[in-house]
Amino acid sequence: MKYFKLPDLGEGLQEAEIVEWHVKAGDTVKADQRLVSVETAKAIVDIPAPYDGVISKLYGGDGDILHVGEPLLAFEGEGDAGTVVGRLEGGGGSQDDQFFVGAAPSTREHLGARATPAVRQMARQLGVDLSTLSGSGEAGLITRADVEGAAQAARDRFGGEKLRGVRRSMALNMARSHAEVVPVTIFGDADLHLWGQARDPLIRLGKAMAAACAVEPVLNSWFDGKTLSIRQHQKLDLGIAVDTPDGLFVPVLRNVGERDAQDLKDGMSRLRADLKARSIPPAEMMGATITLSNFGTLFGRYANPIVVPPQVAIIGAGSIRDEPVAVNGEVVVHPILPLSLTFDHRAVTGGEAARFFRALVEALEQPD
Repeated sequence: MKYFKLPDLGEGLQEAEIVEWHVKAGDTVKADQRLVSVETAKAIVDIPAPYDGVISKLYGGDGDILHVGEPLLAFEGEGDAGTVVGRLEGGGGSQDDQFFVGAAPSTREHLGARATPAVRQMARQLGVDLSTLSGSGEAGLITRADVEGAAQAARDRFGGEKLRGVRRSMALNMARSHAEVVPVTIFGDADLHLWGQARDPLIRLGKAMAAACAVEPVLNSWFDGKTLSIRQHQKLDLGIAVDTPDGLFVPVLRNVGERDAQDLKDGMSRLRADLKARSIPPAEMMGATITLSNFGTLFGRYANPIVVPPQVAIIGAGSIRDEPVAVNGEVVVHPILPLSLTFDHRAVTGGEAARFFRALVEALEQPD
């Protein structure tokens, strides 16, 4: 018998929620046949069978959350008995390990609590203190069910609805940002009176951000707070916050500085269509080097958008308004775009941020 584990779904995706099983115990499957659809923080992903075999057991039902490395199913197939760690395109390799073997305590925090590494990881993510639990497994081993039961009991005491999928990921990322980043926000306006009649600033904002990164490239960087290391990027991969009924998604528009406006517009249209269909590949949601929140398409003027590590900066764009402006001693009405720049002051100085912001506004104020 072999155990097929939840595959590595890509950078930063450590868990997935089961949406629908496409097989059941006793089914005979072929290699690459669709086994299960899971929802990550990025998209809905179909996981295929690694080879031919007969399904013996499914682990988890619809709505259950599994972590990378936990078993998805057991089945009989070719080869010796062991464990198969799943592999998806861009995912990790395989290794032999036994997920039913109890692990000795690895930290003083949980001294005396016996649990596998996967269960410990789940406990950390769910905020469950293992030292308060009595394991129901062999020799007092704390199981996944023990941790889930403790987490559910805490939720029952609180009431409300459990966050899932994209909204759960957002909550975790925002908490991480709040704990790590030292944010500073500066504000400014861009006068768009030299533009044509079109008022969709998204692509112009992306191109202007690329121009600003050429002036101050440190804003187009990743920062590691643990090692105090910074890595600047040669190209701008722009994360664009998109509001959907399922939550906030941030697809990535690649190499913005080297593409023309029409190519970028077509690329953004494809990303939006994939998001609407929930079919966007996880790879298209990863690797942003800087982010744009164009919240002005909904409402609002200024904001202090949140920087999500390892990025060091995010631009917020508010609603364009016609406002009075003094020009050569006369008052005229111009379209004004309010802007916000939030940066991580651990990695970026105030001077660097101000020069970046000025270059951004100057690029936006150029004619079409």
